[in-house]
Amino acid sequence: MPVLGFGTATFSNSSEKSVDEKKAMVEAIERGYTHFDTASLYGSEEAVGEAIQEALINGSIQSRQQLFITSKLWSSDAHAQTVLPALKKSLHAEPGHYDFPMKKEDVVPFDCKSVWAAMEDCHRLGLAKSIGVSNFSCNKIQDMFAFATILPAVNQVEMNPCWQQKRLIDLCKEKGIVVTAYSPLGAVGTSWGSNRVVDNPVLNDIAKAKGKTVPQVCLRWAYQQGVGIVVKSYRPERMVENRSIFDWELSEEECKKISEIPQSRSNRGEQFVSEDGPIKSVEDLWDGEL
Repeated sequence: MPVLGFGTATFSNSSEKSVDEKKAMVEAIERGYTHFDTASLYGSEEAVGEAIQEALINGSIQSRQQLFITSKLWSSDAHAQTVLPALKKSLHAEPGHYDFPMKKEDVVPFDCKSVWAAMEDCHRLGLAKSIGVSNFSCNKIQDMFAFATILPAVNQVEMNPCWQQKRLIDLCKEKGIVVTAYSPLGAVGTSWGSNRVVDNPVLNDIAKAKGKTVPQVCLRWAYQQGVGIVVKSYRPERMVENRSIFDWELSEEECKKISEIPQSRSNRGEQFVSEDGPIKSVEDLWDGEL
């Protein structure tokens, strides 16, 4: 899996909502991106497919095998009997409708064991080369060890200098599970993100001293933690900037300063919490990992 992924999530309050997604993804391929991260919820699977087709036609890539594509099962399809149909829909890039935030009455208990068994079936059928999870806490990952015959290849989670996920990374490394960081710059422009990462004085001081941008410092820091990274910008200059993190490094002292930044989770998932549902608090949702 290429370490740097190109994110395709676009939210309604984002200034990039009106951007031609397919054109941006074709440009990303031309600029060297080979890992694309999508999901049924994002509504970008069709654009990813069209971009791949155009890149093959214009010669930017010679084969589909040169690209690594990640998609995700949305919560409403996380039932044993709906996993395979949802994957087939994604593979055909058929657009669908998914509620976000979810209606409180639609939040029901999650049977991880049966859903994961269905995911394993998809893998055995050859419809997915690898299968993984997203937003799984240490406890939820550990629970899977009791029933998974195929361990997750990846756990994609919120991770940045203000939420460093050290315990989770150590656990996943021990089990051979790759951690992939989403929102490595703090998810600016989303309903739950903020500027607290890009405005952090420690990161700004390091960026100034290195002659780099704060986003580059954040991405380089994540890379040095040994994780995958999903970063998103449809602006060509930022595409180049985000890839320019591999020919320099942060010093041990700089990493130590970053490790001392106060920690808190941004994506708290309140939309999945209900007094009448199976998850009654954010503490329950994240198993106290806040």
